[in-house]
Amino acid sequence: MCQICRSAHQIPHTALDCCLCGAPTTQAAFARIEADLNRRAMLGGAAAVVGLYAGFGLASKPACAQTPGRPLLLTNLRYFNGHDLALIHGHDILIEGGRIIGLPPAGQGPAEAERIDCGGRAVIPGLIDAHWHSTLVAVTQIQAMSADIGFVHLMAGREAGATLLRGFTTVRDTGGPAFGLKLAIDRGALPGPRILASGAMISQTSGHGDFRMTSELPRADGDLSYSERVGVVAIADGRAEVLRRTREQLMKGASQIKIMAGGGVTSLYDPLESLQYTEDEMRAAVEAATDWGTYVCAHVYTPKGIQRALRAGVKSIEHGQLADLATVRMMREAGAWWSIQPFLADEDSNPSSDPRQNAKRQEVSAGTVQAFDMGRTEGVSMAFGTDILMNPAGAQSQGRQLAKLTRFMAPLEALRMATGAAGDLLAMSGERMGYEGRLGVIAEGAMADLLVVEGDPEAGLEWLDRPEQSLAMILKGGTVVKDMLG
Repeated sequence: MCQICRSAHQIPHTALDCCLCGAPTTQAAFARIEADLNRRAMLGGAAAVVGLYAGFGLASKPACAQTPGRPLLLTNLRYFNGHDLALIHGHDILIEGGRIIGLPPAGQGPAEAERIDCGGRAVIPGLIDAHWHSTLVAVTQIQAMSADIGFVHLMAGREAGATLLRGFTTVRDTGGPAFGLKLAIDRGALPGPRILASGAMISQTSGHGDFRMTSELPRADGDLSYSERVGVVAIADGRAEVLRRTREQLMKGASQIKIMAGGGVTSLYDPLESLQYTEDEMRAAVEAATDWGTYVCAHVYTPKGIQRALRAGVKSIEHGQLADLATVRMMREAGAWWSIQPFLADEDSNPSSDPRQNAKRQEVSAGTVQAFDMGRTEGVSMAFGTDILMNPAGAQSQGRQLAKLTRFMAPLEALRMATGAAGDLLAMSGERMGYEGRLGVIAEGAMADLLVVEGDPEAGLEWLDRPEQSLAMILKGGTVVKDMLG
């Protein structure tokens, strides 16, 4: 009997329209459910019980943490530490409390440790996608801009589990209402990667984040579009409004701030070469973020836009495929990061049907190869991201897109961009990162986010396109979330 029905016995029956949980039909239904749960538990254990909810797409095999009171020792392996461009042999990996607590010589780990034999396989840090949109990947643009927000969030929850099973244990979310998803994952309510959320993308009127139709103009004071109300974007003009919107994202828990500093491919109304936000407006966002111990990242492609952002104090350039040599050198001198994607106008591109979008996509693609070459030659700090956006079918290309970097560099160098280098970028959030311990590396004190792989990372990364076969084990925070070793 529920609390409402229980309370109903103490007051006149007519005073409360109580629920029917005590009715015979309801009790019979409860009995059937309980019997079904017991049968499922007997036949398949907890996984079968969780399977009741598989229709929502949120179920996964229950994670398996290490035995309480016993450290976990990975043995018989070679590993990539996230930075050095060679696999390391002759060591085991010792895990306790979600962290890597040691890398003892092979065979010299503590006797009481629970052991996992990796069978000579390579172990790498969990992957990091430094430009991801957790809530905007698994829906189309029409759905993202008009569907019930509950649907958007449920699709994001399902995609979070798939992201983790592709080996991406951490993502930097560069725009969208991801705070609730992050909280649910962190509390263990559903599987998914660690999320460093930016919150709403901050855009000027007519900027890359202004998804309104021209029929919605002019804007009245206080009139918010749907995408603003649900936290996808925040349209702000002028220093005062940029400060307000930046501080709102920080209040919600943003790890970093995302602004739109130039034209984009998917947006219809802003030319790719357009400059967005004055230097003073951008500096307002930088000042607010700095006051909270974090930084601003900026969507921008062109030399003038990148240079303006750097002068304003932006510390992470998102995309930047049209940068020239002088701009690349300016990025290096400013100590800024280049969060770059393999935009190649190929089968993995985000969908578009408008000729204006297609023309801009081709322009960006033409600059991609040169951008990678200049960044590496000039010594700019570079991190990998995908920017798969409003592209449900494209989400599964996440690992394949990382493998594409081997067109420009050696496999371990590409892997470093999605592990140790990306972890260094994320560390710029300081305490706003929200997670203790280093990310993207195999080192003492680092988070125990690890992949045991069926493949040779020194020879190639094509195995990333087959995560269901190539990832023999996935650990996040020392918890085994996938195990095909035995």
